[in-house]
Amino acid sequence: MGNINIEESFKFNNNDVIVVGCSSGPDSMALIDMLLKIRNKYNLSLVVAHVNHNLRKESLEEEEYLKDYCDVHDLMFEAMTINEYGDDNFHNEARNIRYNFFEEVVLKYNANYLMTAHHGDDLIETILMRISRGSNLNGYSGFKKIVHMDGYDIVRPLLNYTKLQLEEYDLENGVKYYVDSSNEKDKYTRNRYRKYILPFLKEEDPNIHSKFLKFSHVISDADHFIEKERNKALDEVLEGDSIHIKKFKNIDPFLQKEVLYYLMSEFYQDDLILINDKHIELLLNLIYSNRANTFINLPNEVVARKSYDMVELKRITDEITSYEIEFNGYVELPNNKVIEQIEDTSLNSNNICRLNSSEVTLPLIVRTRKFGDKIMVKGLNGSKKVKDIFIDKKVKLDDRDVWPVVVDSKGVVVWLPGLKKSKYDKKKTESYDIILRCS
Repeated sequence: MGNINIEESFKFNNNDVIVVGCSSGPDSMALIDMLLKIRNKYNLSLVVAHVNHNLRKESLEEEEYLKDYCDVHDLMFEAMTINEYGDDNFHNEARNIRYNFFEEVVLKYNANYLMTAHHGDDLIETILMRISRGSNLNGYSGFKKIVHMDGYDIVRPLLNYTKLQLEEYDLENGVKYYVDSSNEKDKYTRNRYRKYILPFLKEEDPNIHSKFLKFSHVISDADHFIEKERNKALDEVLEGDSIHIKKFKNIDPFLQKEVLYYLMSEFYQDDLILINDKHIELLLNLIYSNRANTFINLPNEVVARKSYDMVELKRITDEITSYEIEFNGYVELPNNKVIEQIEDTSLNSNNICRLNSSEVTLPLIVRTRKFGDKIMVKGLNGSKKVKDIFIDKKVKLDDRDVWPVVVDSKGVVVWLPGLKKSKYDKKKTESYDIILRCS
């Protein structure tokens, strides 16, 4: 049973560059061993990326073991340590930190793929947890085997297998691994599903993971179809960042919920775990209320306010949370940042942007974020959501609402001051006639 053929799960190509997210546990160590066995066949370049969560005394030992393992097997090794946590939901925050780090490693090595060792049991747990707390179709599908990112793919090649199969693989192939003692603690929701629910399901059907994988595919395909319809509905009901109530009531009730889930995901971003079906029902009750002016409070100091025919989500703050200013050489913003055009500078940080006026449509506009904002990131083959950049850079939720976004007159994002440059930014050796500085 431990004889797993990873080539049956994923089509490898010659000279692939693969970053492997590795915890030193049985699953990820099995994945690395499988990749080592086919490395020469495909001339793979393998990079091991490890996050030390710094919560157990064994963490340092595990990191040192991985480092030595990579030295012995001629693997590149990248590691980071999480020194502090600020989120109430540890698993949610740790996941965000891990994937932000993994993406940095992917970009550093210009990798094709980020591979993780998620298996069939992980998928079952995720689907059951989503069903229990309430979600939409995308959430109910769990996670996908392949996720297309900007410039690379996240691949989970072990989804067809169980944890037991991976442990048997390790035993048969002499693969050393470490066991995370925190996986036994009942205080974590996922652990309770793993310890009490999965054994029952596997007793009913040893191949239950295959049934859940099929379920995930069916739900994901349905979600892909519905996403197209939802996007049409969004175009119909949104005016700026607000919902037009009369138009909203004209769309199918199922799409109404999908629209609200989408808006919440855009608004809450990495804090979406705070939102469930109850909040969607509260929003629907607000929209269908006979009262012309009313509001409801949502988690993390967010308010949904109804004013006649419109509903808008806003964060409760004493500061101005929305602006759009035509740039004429100097602007002072509500968060005390200043953006100005300067004659020259030797600096080249994210606080400096050089543009060629022939490549953008003037005048430039400085505004706050809008739903769906994307930026063509410099050096990246593709675009990235502005909300994801805020997450990557750990910008606080309140700060995101007033952070400047510089766009041209066609709405193309050309610069996120202090955070990211777009493909329109010029090197000092290239041709440009506009220099912007944020301070």
